[in-house]
Amino acid sequence: MANPYSALLKLITTIFVIIVSGCNFDTNVPGNPPATISDFTLGEPDFYDVSLVDGFNLPIAIKAINGSGNCSTVGCDGDLRQNCPSELALKENDRVIACKSACGVFNTEEYCCRGSYENPATCLPSNYSNIFKQVCPAAYSFAHDDAAGLETCSGATLL
Repeated sequence: MANPYSALLKLITTIFVIIVSGCNFDTNVPGNPPATISDFTLGEPDFYDVSLVDGFNLPIAIKAINGSGNCSTVGCDGDLRQNCPSELALKENDRVIACKSACGVFNTEEYCCRGSYENPATCLPSNYSNIFKQVCPAAYSFAHDDAAGLETCSGATLL
């Protein structure tokens, strides 16, 4: 059974992203890179994660309250913009406002985990995703970063 608060959470998250990022944000498509993305599937159990696969624009951490199971905090409360390699930096007025993904900048099969790199055995972390991982160890930093990723929590009263 779907959680009745799913739509409300999506609305609140969307409003937060619009206020913080000041961007036009279509909630029916993935974030406009570079963007920190949070994913929620609320039900029984709840699934949640934070992804930096498409880049980073703001810190997001998600914590489940009063749940059971794997209810770890996920995401990133650090600011990757301070450690962003210059070749990935998105700047405005000489200030880093976001950190692009290596896939978004270089568009290679290896960085984008496409073609012969599309499976977990060949899609490995890059030097760039390792930088993301150092700052944000509890967030996805590349396409097959499943060790960090998805949390499953039952009975949480608040995310």
